[in-house]
Amino acid sequence: MIDKYIAYLQDIRRYSPRTVTLYRDAITAFADWALTPGQAGGDGMGAGEDVMADVIGHLIPSRIREYEGHLIDAGMKPRTVHLHMSALSGYCRFLVKEGALASNPVKVVKRPKMEKRLPEYFTEGALEGYLEESEHAESADELAVLLSSDPESRLARELYNRRLRRLIVSLLYGTGIRRAELIGLRRQSVDSGRQTLRVKGKGDKMREIPLIPSLIQEISLYLQTVSFMVGELPASAPLMVTEKGNPLYPAFVDRAVKAELQGRSGITGRKSPHVLRHSLATALLNEGADLNAIKEMLGHSSLAATQVYTHNSVERLKQQYMNAHPRAKNEESHD
Repeated sequence: MIDKYIAYLQDIRRYSPRTVTLYRDAITAFADWALTPGQAGGDGMGAGEDVMADVIGHLIPSRIREYEGHLIDAGMKPRTVHLHMSALSGYCRFLVKEGALASNPVKVVKRPKMEKRLPEYFTEGALEGYLEESEHAESADELAVLLSSDPESRLARELYNRRLRRLIVSLLYGTGIRRAELIGLRRQSVDSGRQTLRVKGKGDKMREIPLIPSLIQEISLYLQTVSFMVGELPASAPLMVTEKGNPLYPAFVDRAVKAELQGRSGITGRKSPHVLRHSLATALLNEGADLNAIKEMLGHSSLAATQVYTHNSVERLKQQYMNAHPRAKNEESHD
């Protein structure tokens, strides 16, 4: 049954490989706990596929509460406990649809309080500073140097990878797309005439994102380097590839973002694709963009997921208030 559920997540719900792995691991961890000797109610059986049916007998509120307590006692953070509970809840909903359970027992189990974290983001000024400092990497002048070199040379590889890393950051910040969406882009995803990017998001939902002229130009110059380094590729080929023509992968994108932003003025904290996504959303909100428009651009399924960025704007407003309000400044001087 667990394999059937995982196949459902992959083929029907179209969850990302990482999410599928997290859900499988969480459900398997519950099965191991429930069927291990010494656990309250454990029957001493292993959690192999042949005994997964026995796990269903443990999917009752009292056992779910015990398991939640076990995770907390093991030192698991509330956010991770929530992930495990969400995975179990999703599995139980699937079992209800399949007729294996009468109702979802996880729904009645109270989850631990989770501290609300504001999305991390880089300031507009810091990112604009990075884009100005790295402008040479995507310039036509540097492209001319690359095209005049041997594609097998160290110089060509260095210039190519620098241009690729810069484009990765430019696209993530310029469009707010997710890492998996970036990797999934194809050459035909870019419509230069209409100045849009066609993106396949979660659940295979398609959306179009506007592209600014400078980003279209950067993409065009990059594609010339691809033709030089690895040859002409079809429209269905990945938009971005390694110097050897291979598709990008998650760790590659993470390393590229970190390498580009490390040590840059004003850019502190975690340097990841998702922080660049947060940065665009926060910048758009601060500039007065409509929340629903941001929701559509980011590919959120609900407005609630987008509203989290309003907290950053409130914090910014508070800071401005404390810096500008006469009484606030007077109170600081009396401290």
